[in-house]
Amino acid sequence: MAVQDPIVSMRGVTKRFGGITALQDVDLDAYSGEVLAIVGDNGAGKSTLIKILTGVYQPTSGTVQMEGKTLSMSNHSEAIALGIDAVYQTLALADHLDPASNMFLGSELTTSILGFRFLDNKKMRSEAERVLFDRLGVRLKNMDAPTESLSGGQRQAVAIARAVYHSDLRVLVMDEPTAALGPQETARTLKLIEVLREEGLAIILISHSLDDVFAVSDRIQVMRRGRRAGVVRTAETSRQEVLGMIVGAAEEAA
Repeated sequence: MAVQDPIVSMRGVTKRFGGITALQDVDLDAYSGEVLAIVGDNGAGKSTLIKILTGVYQPTSGTVQMEGKTLSMSNHSEAIALGIDAVYQTLALADHLDPASNMFLGSELTTSILGFRFLDNKKMRSEAERVLFDRLGVRLKNMDAPTESLSGGQRQAVAIARAVYHSDLRVLVMDEPTAALGPQETARTLKLIEVLREEGLAIILISHSLDDVFAVSDRIQVMRRGRRAGVVRTAETSRQEVLGMIVGAAEEAA
């Protein structure tokens, strides 16, 4: 990983829901061309942290900065406009629609014929094929098939393609991208993550699978009880050390 300033930083982020503190004074740095994995038990604060980064939640206190500029996001659409997007575990795909229709859902391409606007299905299909192949190296055999007929890895590719279609995307959060996938599909999805890293995106990977984390990440940030328990370089740590941070082994020993 090249030495550089982080593309996005979170400083002193705290989030309270009534009397419950979900995050307490959390920092995060993500760099272009890097995969930062965020790990921790359920309830550690991972989801809350990335929802603040992607504009879904607003922090109670603390700041989010991109390239040194403080961001103020009131919703996810504003985060997308700033170049931050997410692919969640649910993928949010319309199963009855074909891949191209899913890629452009809500932002369909149109053409004008005799002054009337019509969906430009031909262009949406060609653009979907281009992004899937040129950006992700994926070619679907049948672009007319409903998305529900695709494999888990292919569905993941369609969801990723939808996010990376926007040329100004800088940061992509991936929430449990290999959940419920078999070994081969998992390997393909991890390859997609590596492709996106090589393209210069900052990837933030949320995962319970330490195998996946150690396969593709450059750094690992461990969350525990709403706080940042530590950050380590993947090549300089071990599963045992990371597991110890997750369960608080050093804290318990102290």
